[in-house]
Amino acid sequence: MNGNLFQLFCDRVAEPGKICIETAGGERYSYADLIELSGRMARALSELGVAPGDRVAVQVEKSVPALVLYLATLRAGAVYLPLNTAYTLAELRYFIEDAEPRLVICDPSKRTGVLEIAQDAGASVATLDAQGRGSWTDLVANASAEFETVPRTADDLAAILYTSGTTGRSKGAMLTHDNLVSNALTLCDIWQFSASDVLLHALPIYHTHGLFVATNCVLFSGASMIFLPKFDANAIFAALPRASVMMGVPTFYTRLLDDPRLTRESCAHMRLFISGSAPLLAETHREWQARTGHAILERYGMTETGMSTSNPYDRDRVPGTVGFPLPGVSIRVVDPETGRALPNGEIGMIEVKGPNVFKGYWRNPEKTAAEFREGGFFITGDLGKIDERSYVHIVGRGKDLIITGGFNVYPKEIESEIDSLPGVVESAVIGIPHPDFGEGVTAVIVPERGASIETDAVLSELEQRLAKFKLPKRVVVIDELPRNTMGKVQKNVLREQYKDLYSRARAI
Repeated sequence: MNGNLFQLFCDRVAEPGKICIETAGGERYSYADLIELSGRMARALSELGVAPGDRVAVQVEKSVPALVLYLATLRAGAVYLPLNTAYTLAELRYFIEDAEPRLVICDPSKRTGVLEIAQDAGASVATLDAQGRGSWTDLVANASAEFETVPRTADDLAAILYTSGTTGRSKGAMLTHDNLVSNALTLCDIWQFSASDVLLHALPIYHTHGLFVATNCVLFSGASMIFLPKFDANAIFAALPRASVMMGVPTFYTRLLDDPRLTRESCAHMRLFISGSAPLLAETHREWQARTGHAILERYGMTETGMSTSNPYDRDRVPGTVGFPLPGVSIRVVDPETGRALPNGEIGMIEVKGPNVFKGYWRNPEKTAAEFREGGFFITGDLGKIDERSYVHIVGRGKDLIITGGFNVYPKEIESEIDSLPGVVESAVIGIPHPDFGEGVTAVIVPERGASIETDAVLSELEQRLAKFKLPKRVVVIDELPRNTMGKVQKNVLREQYKDLYSRARAI
């Protein structure tokens, strides 16, 4: 049996003439259209010398041709390498030199700079813009649609996704066909996707969330999607009456909550709202449910594992948790140093094992070996706990753990208390070098519009709720927290910005 994701997707297409994608501009693509266009693209890849196992690096704006390029790369037996559109040429040089792609497809505006880098790496270059036009389109237009899908095994590489690299050079996570297929089928099942669903797709497609979770759930269930180029509140509200499912990052939901058009009536046709890629505040969860009647379903995953847990579809979706391990996936919480399994309720390192877990880091066997326990559990780097009801809680990244005066402090615990205070929108708690304590617990707070936050009042309130060693040494108020393109708070940016906060201060 051919384990190629593309072939397995084709085998499930029950209605080739059914519309799969509708764009914001009204263009409509059937499943048959996607299969035909993928054939032309796979043929064009082959004619450019892309062979099975070769990498195809893609840094282009979101469009239907860009999405089909993902399918075509898999169909040709090659390895898809999506790159964030925000990456600079200097950053692209690292990825291209490390992955050694056979072909780089970029926006026409970047062609000159990319061409120089690609030529040094022995790669050819084609272009594709946000409207789906470019030299790549010209090649595809003249290619035959006849293409026999290249056989792949379940363990063959389908994609390489580079991690965000906040603690050093980005690493290429190698994802197999089975990683992607098994995760898609599991999510379709537990989230009850069907051919009658219409997904509102406003996520980028260079990331696991928009490319694999959202897209593969649609393709493997025979559903449809409304394909928006980016998040836009007006476009979201225009599409809601025709959609049944929306996937988004927390920022999507907070922005929609600021809009008076968000009502039970505007969401009446929806059956499911899903949030991921960054923690959803419990307050956002509760406010959304009060406004719309829908409880957001939060799940947990990462580049290396796809999705690992999910709040249940038909049971309590508990705010502040990421639910239960997916079927076939094992989650455990261990002592970070010894790997000893910890009992429920204790905070430790989250480790994951299952068919969703990646094959390893590209050309980095040492790092791969360091990130896996004996027995196959992947060390996620995330701190968390499992409560008495078996719901998984994410406390923060291991690198965000604060060690102050010899005590371990978990930022999430303090952030939850601060976020519950009047006038606070959100907060980020970080550790900053401190002359007496090693690290000083520091709270960065974003106030509600028009609200005044008195730092002494914050500390006074926290004194009633937290042990003394957990109390922030300083409270900083800013307009907004720095975030990456997927909405994750960039604590590394905050740590760098405030690194000298205590350089001339003594303990408070």
